[in-house]
Amino acid sequence: MPIYHKLGKIPHKRHTVFQSEKGDHYYEQLFGTIGFAGMSSLLYHTHRPTMVREIGKRYSVKPEVAVANNIQSYRLKGFQVQPEADFLNSRKIVLTNSDLNIALAAPQQSMTDYFYKNTDSDEMIFVHEGSGTLKTLLGNIEFSYGDYLIIPRGMIYQMHFNDENNRLFIVESAQPMYTPKRYRNHFGQLLEHSPFCERDIRRPENLETHDEKGDFLMKVRKADELIEMVYASHPFDVVGWDGYNYPYAFSIHDFEPITGRVHQPPPVHQTFESDGFVVCSFCPRLYDYHPQAIPAPYNHSNIDSDEVLYYVDGDFMSRNDIERGHISLHPAGIPHGPHPGAMERSIGKTETEELAVMVDTFKPLMVTKEAMNIADQSYYKSWLED
Repeated sequence: MPIYHKLGKIPHKRHTVFQSEKGDHYYEQLFGTIGFAGMSSLLYHTHRPTMVREIGKRYSVKPEVAVANNIQSYRLKGFQVQPEADFLNSRKIVLTNSDLNIALAAPQQSMTDYFYKNTDSDEMIFVHEGSGTLKTLLGNIEFSYGDYLIIPRGMIYQMHFNDENNRLFIVESAQPMYTPKRYRNHFGQLLEHSPFCERDIRRPENLETHDEKGDFLMKVRKADELIEMVYASHPFDVVGWDGYNYPYAFSIHDFEPITGRVHQPPPVHQTFESDGFVVCSFCPRLYDYHPQAIPAPYNHSNIDSDEVLYYVDGDFMSRNDIERGHISLHPAGIPHGPHPGAMERSIGKTETEELAVMVDTFKPLMVTKEAMNIADQSYYKSWLED
């Protein structure tokens, strides 16, 4: 989200001497993307951010694929993913391609004994259940039910939870994630027809500066491996920063749905985009108001994309037997639509309380072994008429 932001102390000019009151130098770091052409921030550290004391064990976290060339529709029962204490261990990748991983997680404990950095991907963490604080080297963000947390690649962070009851829907993106271009003018400002505005974006606050040396465990994801490193200074030692590249939060409850006289297509719900996929938010809204409108979505063919829908809350009128935390996967190449009876039930309805997150990918998704552990193998038959 390209909004200029700054926290803490920074010098008047870039790349100039910047010292503490004691006369010690602060160390400047450019934190940028796409070489020197993407969004970036300038950080000022108490200690050199390059001090690595040790590189330890490394192991693969590449998802194991069960079905590579998938043509079957699946329902995944997401809440069957069992809670685990550790944040990283709890993440179970269920769908994957070269552009993204889609994961579910039910972590029980805060990250207090290590820091995490994903150098492979931007991360979108949707908070289905739970609350807490996302702590980063650029400041903290409080989060709760319904929040999207957007964390740029390379960002050092910890998740601190208020209790052990947490459910997360996570997208790891190989390309940067942005707000849709059609919502922004050429200055980057969100336009009047956008379903949200800058007021809805929550940027980092409460910059915590730790002037500490010692042994600080960092877990780094790179090329589908998790590598343990020991830093010689506290990663959260930034005294100030400014720029455009930082984590932020946006609540799905602040998304303002676009409605019409007849059924609106999924792009009106779009919230984020990347080169390889889009993310949409389906929120409580008034139904179509044409006197003969059919509120249920029409049958449609996914010729160029796989459709993933994560069901959050409410009454999902287009599906039969769908519960909170379920995921539907409708692959490219076959049509899908409302289940038998759903279209008829929708006629005359005036509003919906459904809440869901959709991910449409432009490359086929592979189904992982983790997904098969929670998969409804007969879901693809759910459109058969009795």
